[in-house]
Order: sequence, then C-alpha cells, then structure tokens
Amino acid sequence: MVQYTLAQSPEIILTVPGKDSAKAREKAMDQLMKLMDDGKLPTELEDGFGPQQLIEVKETPTGDTTSDEDAISQAVQVLSNLATLKLKVQESRTEALEIRKAVDVLFLDKSVTEEEIARLKEGFKVLKNYAQANLRYQEARTKAEEARQILDRALKSPEK
Repeated sequence: MVQYTLAQSPEIILTVPGKDSAKAREKAMDQLMKLMDDGKLPTELEDGFGPQQLIEVKETPTGDTTSDEDAISQAVQVLSNLATLKLKVQESRTEALEIRKAVDVLFLDKSVTEEEIARLKEGFKVLKNYAQANLRYQEARTKAEEARQILDRALKSPEK
C-alpha cells in the first residue's frame, strides 16, 4: 500500500495498493477527482495539477530506539561526508588560489601571451571544482553541526 497527500490539503490521505509508481499515482488522481466531483476536497487545485505533485506519505518507525539508531547512523554519515569534502577542498585550495590570482591578469592593461591564456583556461576547471567543493563543504559543515550534537547526546554517559 502507498499513501499520498496534497501540499494544499495534508489532511487528505489517498491510499492505493502497490508501490509508488506512475500507475499508483494515476489511481490516486482518480480518487482525488472523485473527491473533487463529490465536493469533498476542501481546497481548489490549480489547472495543471498532476500526479507528480502528489506527495508520498512515508511510514515512520514507531520505536524510539530504531529512530535514535537511525539518527546516529545518519549523523555518522553526515560527518563522514564532511571529512571527505574537507580533504577535497584542502587538496585543491592552493592551486585554486594561485589560479585565482592569475585571473587578475585579464583585468590589467598589459598584454598576455597565448600560453598564459591557455594555462588560465585549463585552470578554470580547477577553480570551478574547488569553488563547488567549497560550497558543498560549507553546506555540509552546517548540517554536520546538528550531527555532532546528536552524537554528543548519544555518547553522553548516564548520570549516576
């Protein structure tokens, strides 16, 4: 069984047999159309509302232990990702900053050689990769703060 809801009316749950698929979403749309025809849908949907806009309702595990263990596993994964990104950023930082300095030659009135331009163009890939990795690292670091707190709570020994 799969369940869907609408962003506009989260209280509406459409249940369809099977797994999430295009066919299941079409069946849910049929149920939605019936609700609309019967006047039982509390909101108006925009023209063009389609099955891809249905939101799948995921079952949440009921056990606290399972969710705590999942949170710990996820926290470790987030921290592992941060470690990988940090290494990637560190490895390319020096080269990227050198290339960045070389970019300034484009804004000077002095002439440049074809070799300098060719080196710059090759360096742009390194610069781009570094900048993207750095952005991902900054985002991951923000997420990792919460992960670190989850681990700190889990590692705290019970007070006696």
